[in-house]
Amino acid sequence: MSRKTSATRTAVVTVAAWTIGFLIFFPILWIILMSFKSEGDAIKTPLAMLSAPWTLESYAEVQHRSDYGRHFWNSVVISFGSTLMALIIAIPAAWSMAFVPGKRTKDLLMWMLSTKMMPAVGVLVPMYLLFRDTGLLDTRIGLVGILTLINLPIVVWMLYTYFKEIPGEILEAARMDGAGLKAEILYILTPMAVPGIASTMLLNVILAWNEAFWTLQLTTSAAAPLTQFIASYSSPEGLFYAKLSAASTMAIAPILILGWFSQKQLVRGLTFGAVK
Repeated sequence: MSRKTSATRTAVVTVAAWTIGFLIFFPILWIILMSFKSEGDAIKTPLAMLSAPWTLESYAEVQHRSDYGRHFWNSVVISFGSTLMALIIAIPAAWSMAFVPGKRTKDLLMWMLSTKMMPAVGVLVPMYLLFRDTGLLDTRIGLVGILTLINLPIVVWMLYTYFKEIPGEILEAARMDGAGLKAEILYILTPMAVPGIASTMLLNVILAWNEAFWTLQLTTSAAAPLTQFIASYSSPEGLFYAKLSAASTMAIAPILILGWFSQKQLVRGLTFGAVK
């Protein structure tokens, strides 16, 4: 392949990558731009909206109308709490499936993954009744529990994939040196799989942070996270586009910042074991 052909291909791939990236980011950019406009300007045509004066009145009204700090703290507790619970359960499960597999291990993994294909609304009524009868409605503990169960199949699958890349001989050597099960998982397996565990944790936090269906159905006020905070700006009278955009920007900003600063760790974890 000539140098000219290689340079052309590199340029095409670069342009295509930037184009795809911009198309993916454009809805977020549009929400951010709309949040700095008044309600009257937000419903104008795109060119008229962009040329309208910038204002912080939507952010001021959102702060005045809603308790952003409470919703934010609920999202933090629910997201990180469910992630911690999922890791506590998934790490031993993935270790067992990766290093002590049974005849039905792959079938079990497929069955776990198949539960993600079931429509959530199909189990809404029994879950609501269960939460009502156990006093878990509108509680952080209830949401931590259900989000743990929802994301557990993905967490187990990802950790299983990472653990499979670790040579079993290392664990066998540790057992020969007298390491017990607890020491094997905590002091040998976990440190070696830190990139994979970190990327799994970040992905689970993002999934829990963005979960809307269950948080809207099982909370009202006390444990309401930022998804409920956003939904409160949709009313029977209509949508308040500028305020809704401001609320959405305030809700997604923390997770965007976390993802930005953690992108190297996330990419490293997602490619863990890809190159021998």
